[in-house]
Amino acid sequence: MTEYVSLVDEQDNEIGVMEKMQAHQEALLHRAISVFIFNDKKELLLQQRAAEKYHSPLLWTNTCCSHPRPGEVIMAAANRRLMEEMRMACNLTYEFSFTYKAVLTEELTEHEFDHVFFGESNALPAPDPSEVADWKYMPLAEIENDMEKNPAIYTSWFKLMLEKIKSVRNDHTD
Repeated sequence: MTEYVSLVDEQDNEIGVMEKMQAHQEALLHRAISVFIFNDKKELLLQQRAAEKYHSPLLWTNTCCSHPRPGEVIMAAANRRLMEEMRMACNLTYEFSFTYKAVLTEELTEHEFDHVFFGESNALPAPDPSEVADWKYMPLAEIENDMEKNPAIYTSWFKLMLEKIKSVRNDHTD
C-alpha cells in the first residue's frame, strides 16, 4: 500500500500531498507525529526499529513515530500508530511541535513538522514485529548517558528531541 504524507509550510498549513518516499527523497517539509510513553517510574518506553524498515533499521527511538494520513486528525493518527506499532493504547496529550531536518542517507532526508505527544502507561507493549524489533523502558538520564556513549544506535530525530523532552517532562514533574 502506497503511503502519502501532507506537505506543509513552516506554520503547519497543508500545501499538498505526496507519496511518503518521494517526500523523503526530495527533503520536503511534511507533517509527522512522535509519541513518548512514560511509566509510573518516569521511564520512557523506547522501541528498536525493525530490521526491515527502509531507513534507520535497528536504531533505538521514542515509543512511536510516524505520519498522519492526509486529512487525518493528528491526535487520531498518534493513537492509531501507537496501536499499530506497539499494540497499546493510553491517553495522549499534545505537548509541542517543532520542525527539524535530518539527512539519513544520500537519498533520504527527514524534514518534518513534528507534533509531539506524551502518555502515561505501565502496560507492556506487544509490538508488531514488522515495525519493532525490541523495546525497553529507561530513565531519561540513562538514555542521555547511553546516547553520549553510543550515538550511532539512536535515530537522528530522537537525538534532536531528547533535550526538549527532558525539559518538558521536568515542567510536568516540578
